[in-house]
Amino acid sequence: MSAIAISASRPTKSFWQRLGGFNMFTGIALGIAGWFIGYYAIGENITGHTLTYYKAQAGENDIAVCLGYVLGVVGFLVGMGFANYPVRRMLGHPPSLTEHESEGEGAARYFRLCTDHKVVAVQYLIGIGTFFFVGGLNAMFIRTELLSPNTHVFGPNQYLTLVGMHGSMMMGMMTSGILGPFANWVVPLMIGSRRMAFPRIEALTFWLLMAAGVILVTTIFWGGFQTGWTGYQPLGDEGTAGYDAYIGFFGLVGLSMTLLGLNLMATIITMRAPGMTWSRLPIFCWGVVATAILMVLAAPMLIATLLMAGMDRTVQTGFYIAAIGGSAYLFQNLFWVFGHPEVYILALPGFAIVMELLPVFTRKPLWGYRLAVAGLLGVAFLSFFVWQHHLFVSGIDADLRPFYMLSTEMISLPTGFTFLVVMGTLWRGRIRLTVPMLFCVGWIFNFLFGGISGVFLSDVPSDVTTHGSFFSMAHFHYTIMGGLVFTFFAAVYYWGPKMLNVKFDERLGKIHFWTLFVAFNSTFGPLFALGFLGMPRRVVTYPLGLQGLNDWVSISAYCIGLSMLVFLYNVVKSTVFTREPAEDNPWQAKSIEFSLPTPVPVHDFERLPTFDPDPYPYGVEPAPIGAPVPAGGVA
Repeated sequence: MSAIAISASRPTKSFWQRLGGFNMFTGIALGIAGWFIGYYAIGENITGHTLTYYKAQAGENDIAVCLGYVLGVVGFLVGMGFANYPVRRMLGHPPSLTEHESEGEGAARYFRLCTDHKVVAVQYLIGIGTFFFVGGLNAMFIRTELLSPNTHVFGPNQYLTLVGMHGSMMMGMMTSGILGPFANWVVPLMIGSRRMAFPRIEALTFWLLMAAGVILVTTIFWGGFQTGWTGYQPLGDEGTAGYDAYIGFFGLVGLSMTLLGLNLMATIITMRAPGMTWSRLPIFCWGVVATAILMVLAAPMLIATLLMAGMDRTVQTGFYIAAIGGSAYLFQNLFWVFGHPEVYILALPGFAIVMELLPVFTRKPLWGYRLAVAGLLGVAFLSFFVWQHHLFVSGIDADLRPFYMLSTEMISLPTGFTFLVVMGTLWRGRIRLTVPMLFCVGWIFNFLFGGISGVFLSDVPSDVTTHGSFFSMAHFHYTIMGGLVFTFFAAVYYWGPKMLNVKFDERLGKIHFWTLFVAFNSTFGPLFALGFLGMPRRVVTYPLGLQGLNDWVSISAYCIGLSMLVFLYNVVKSTVFTREPAEDNPWQAKSIEFSLPTPVPVHDFERLPTFDPDPYPYGVEPAPIGAPVPAGGVA
C-alpha cells in the first residue's frame, strides 16, 4: 500500500481531539483546584495564637491568599504538562528535545506546552497583546475619572487601584513585550540555530507571564491595591489582600524575566552557526544580549524584595515595618535597584529594533556598528548606578546626591551613541517610508523628547519641583510608550507577516501610525505643562483651573484608543478574513530570516547555514573574483 493510501485511510483528528490531554484548559482546571486547596483546605486551617491574632486584627487571611496563588500556579503548570518530562525521565524514558512541534497538530499547538520557538513567539504576541489591551482599557478609565476635578466616576480608592493596575500591567507584561514575541522568533534564525538553548524553559517563561497577568486582574476581588505600581511600604503592608495579588504578579514576572534572559544569553553565546562571530552578530541580537544581562541581574532583586514584603504580611517578619526594627526606606532602595534597570529592559530592545530596521529601509549599511554595540552595552552597565535619583526627595543623604546626579546624566552618553548611529544611517539613505519605517521615525521624535525631559529629573534642584508630578509621568511615557510601544508596532509590521504568514493592509497601517503619533503627542505633551503647574500623580482631585488641559488630555487619550482599534481591525481583517499570504521577503531584506520560505519550516533550516558576509551588506557591490575582501565582508 502506498504512503498516500495509508495517509488517506487515517481519520483526520479534529481540533478538540488534537487538544486532548495536557493543555491550557486542563491547566485552568487544575489551577482553580490548586487555588481552593491552598486557600480553603490549607490556608484557612492554619492555626496558632499569633496567626489567629493577626487574622483578627487584619480582617483577612493573607496566608490563605498567598497559598492559594502559589498552589494555583503550580496546578496550572502541572495541567499544562510541565511536570510530564521530569516524571518521564525519572521513570527511565529517553530524553526528548521536542514537545508538540509537529505541524500536524495545527492550531492546538498554541494552546499547550510547545517547544517550537516560533509557536512560543506567537503565543507571546497574542498573550501580551491581550493584557496590553487590558492595561490600555484601565488608562481610558483613568482619563475618564480626570475629566472632572471633583465629580468622581469610580471614587478615590478605585481610582488608585486603576492607576496601580495600569502601571503594573504595562510595566510587568511589557518587560517581555519585544523579547517575548520577537527575540524568541527571530534570534535562533538570525544566528543559524534550529531552536532555543532550553526549549521547555522558553515555553515556561510565557505561561508564567500569563499566570501573572491573571493574578493581577484578581486584585479587584480583594479591594485592589492603593500603592501604585511601585508598591511602596508601609502602604503595601497596610493594604488589603489586593496587595498579595501585586506581590504574586511581580514575583512571577521577575521569575519569567530571569529565565527568559538566561535562555536568550545561552542561545546566543553557545548556539551560533559557523562564521557567526561577535563582530557579525546582527545589532538586534546585541540588543537582546544587553537586555538579557539586565534581566538576569535585576529581576532576582525584585523577587527577593517582594518575598520579604510577602513574609511581612504573612508570617510577621519585620523587614520593612519600622515599629519592629524594619525600614520602608530599604524597600525603596531594593525596588529601584531593579526598577531603574527595568526601564532599560523596556527601552534597549526598542533601540535595537530601530537600528535593525533602518538599514533595510535606507538601503545602506548600519553606520557605526561598533559604536551601536558600545551604546547598548554602555546603557546596560550604567543603568545599575542611577537608581537613587528616584530617592532625591525621599530623605537620601545629601552627600550622595552629586554622584547619582552625575551617573544619571552620564547614561545619556551611550544613549547618544544610539542616536548618532540612527542619524548616520539615515544620512543620504534611500529612505522608504513603509509602515515599519514610519514607526521607527516616530520613535526618534518621541524618545528625543523623553531624553531631554529626563535631564530635569536627573538634576536635584529641578527634580525637587517636578518629582511625583505629571511632568515625570509625561517623561516616562515619552521614553517608554514613545519608545517601546512604537518599536513594538514597527516589529509587528516588519516581522509579523513572516510570523503569521499573512499580509497586513498597508493603508490601515499608515492610518494607525498617524493617528497614534498625533494622539500620543497630544496626550502626553500637555502633561509637561500640568506637571509644572503643580498637578501631582495618583491624586484624583485637582484645581478647577487645570480642567481644560485635563479634558484635552483625556480626549486625546481616547484617540489613542481609537488608533489601537484601527490596528486591531487590521490584524483581524488580515488574519481571519482576507488571509492574503505574505511574500517570502516583502522588504527585500538581506537578513537570513527573510531568505527562508513563508511559513518558516518547523526545524527552520534543512542544513545549518555558514555566515561569512557583513550583517548589513546594503549598497555594497560584490567584489570581483580574486579581489581582496574589505574588512567586515561584503554582500
